[in-house]
Amino acid sequence: MSDYLVIVESPAKAKTIERYLGKKYKVKASMGHVRDLPKSQTGVDPDDSFKPKYITVRGKGDILKELRSAAKKAKKVYLAADPDREGEAIAWHLAYALNVDENSECRVVFNEITKDAIKESFKHPRSIDSDLVDAQQARRILDRLVGYKISPLLWKKVKKGLSAGRVQSVAVKLIIDREEEIDNFKPEEYWSIDALFQKDKETFEGAFYGIDGKKKELKTETDVKAVTEKLEGKMFSVDKVNKRERKRNPAKPFTTSSLQQEAARKLNFRAKKTMMVAQQLYEGIDLGKKAGGITGLITYMRTDSTRISETAKQEANSYVEDNYGKSYKGYAKKSAKKEGAQDAHEAIRPTSVMRDPKSLKNLLSRDQYRLYKLIWERFLASQMAPAVMDTMTVHLLNNGIEFRATGSKVKFKGFMKVYVEGSDDKKKDENKYLPDLSEGMEVNAKEITPNQHFTQPPPRYTEARLVRTMEEQGIGRPSTYAPTLDTVQRRGYVQLDNKRFVPTELGKIINDILKEFFPKIIDIDFTAKMEEDLDSIEEGKTEWIKVLDDFYSGFRERLEKAEQEMEKIEIRDEPAGITCENCGHEMVYKMGRYGKFLACSNFPECRNTKPILKKIGVTCPKCKQGDVVERKSKKNRKFYGCDRYPECDFVSWDKPISRPCPKCDSLLVEKKTKKETRVQCTNCDYKETADN
Repeated sequence: MSDYLVIVESPAKAKTIERYLGKKYKVKASMGHVRDLPKSQTGVDPDDSFKPKYITVRGKGDILKELRSAAKKAKKVYLAADPDREGEAIAWHLAYALNVDENSECRVVFNEITKDAIKESFKHPRSIDSDLVDAQQARRILDRLVGYKISPLLWKKVKKGLSAGRVQSVAVKLIIDREEEIDNFKPEEYWSIDALFQKDKETFEGAFYGIDGKKKELKTETDVKAVTEKLEGKMFSVDKVNKRERKRNPAKPFTTSSLQQEAARKLNFRAKKTMMVAQQLYEGIDLGKKAGGITGLITYMRTDSTRISETAKQEANSYVEDNYGKSYKGYAKKSAKKEGAQDAHEAIRPTSVMRDPKSLKNLLSRDQYRLYKLIWERFLASQMAPAVMDTMTVHLLNNGIEFRATGSKVKFKGFMKVYVEGSDDKKKDENKYLPDLSEGMEVNAKEITPNQHFTQPPPRYTEARLVRTMEEQGIGRPSTYAPTLDTVQRRGYVQLDNKRFVPTELGKIINDILKEFFPKIIDIDFTAKMEEDLDSIEEGKTEWIKVLDDFYSGFRERLEKAEQEMEKIEIRDEPAGITCENCGHEMVYKMGRYGKFLACSNFPECRNTKPILKKIGVTCPKCKQGDVVERKSKKNRKFYGCDRYPECDFVSWDKPISRPCPKCDSLLVEKKTKKETRVQCTNCDYKETADN
């Protein structure tokens, strides 16, 4: 018989922790929550202080039975769920189910699954934190009230299967608002004048700045002509040269949000995938007996803190000095605690910086390796010295017309030796060279080129941009970003087009209904205030029942009004203009959870359905009869195939081009990379840029 029983969420963690703790400890997994609100009913009584009705989660009966049996045999039970609100609530439910006193020292938390961290955490057990539990319980009840009260209304007034959620509805609204901005955007004309200057044999670029020392905007071609006509020849004199040294600091270590954003930019990972792979790295990878067996490689990955432990800082300092030299060592930095941050956690970092990615490459899957490398490099760089840049701005004059040329070069790489943060926006090359120029010199403008431009609408949200916006607006918390993005897509309210979110018709209908009858539910400020209230509960400053009561009093009135005034909305099927090949009835466009599809109007007698195929104007190169159409794989990845499938099995991940290869007459396809789009032959070595 084991002296102590330890309960964690997952079997992977259980095996690792049991090995660290030794024979006196038996570690078992609860597989997440063992109790929750029932799925078949609201499970909350607003008239009785929002008393929740908890039941055993379906399928967890045998697990609970096994845990009860083990708990009876043990001298003491330790509850070691994740170190956040959700983990605290899991521990609280387990304490209730196993008859463990929640005020006893039964709760153990750790930020990383390593031998030292686990052993240290068991030296400092504590009681269950009721404030954390109350904060989780309040969020759960809030979400349940919104979802289970509004959803039946939508079923009755719109169609079955719809749902509304507190955070997901705001995320959909952000996407719809952005789409409206794009639709209403009116482009404005503006111009620029670029110049290619030459000094001796060296050339450099500059751009028009202003006239007679004042900045001048060029709005029309007339403005451009006024500038070019004033120029006297092509010789410019160097009026002023500004040189300065600029320091660039490294990015802070990852939080959940910044990890999801950077993994999207650099690894092309969806938020859901990032969290799944991060969970694997956190729970542990088998490094082999010599290296300690199964070991957690990163700290807990649901955090909005950038704090780093002193031990981790010292280890990073030693690594940097040994591998890069003293000049690359960082200075002591304090992490400013963000308001509302759950600062009990650290930032996401490697559990030991000494385990460099290269040494683990053969032990990790491709995705695990790439994400670990990203986390390791970001952390190490965050503890390194700033980069030093030499910048230079040159003012060039010709008859009062001023052009400016800017350049910079890296004087000392510092943290950039290891890692540079990605960006959603295109940045100019930071290592742009300028020749050595001094005041009074003359340079020749080899080319002066006016360029017409038009202002662009704001871009649609990528997953990374949406996560960043949700974080900036205070919508949701680290644990909610990935599930929220996943939910709005599964519900069919938004879809990804070229990796950017586009609202569906269904999403717009639901948003309009919520805007009219439940404006607070989709109000960004209101949702952010609710998150602050939940944080306040966690900090012990606010009673959870008061927060729920304040919300529900107004919400109940809105519900009653909606029941009476909301009109039934009929989403009519749009005729597709083709007939069903099975029964001869007309085919119609229907709205499903993944967007529109074709279905027979004679449903349910005829259940014929088809995806909507988008022709790209290319005849199938294989059968020479069908048209090449755009299709989607099960993982929602775009590919191209013949519309005569299965008679013709032509498929291509790359978009076929309508003209043949000029070299061998074979199929040309469009290849897209991060840097460029090019056209190349599928048979020979012919290539061209897509713009040709």
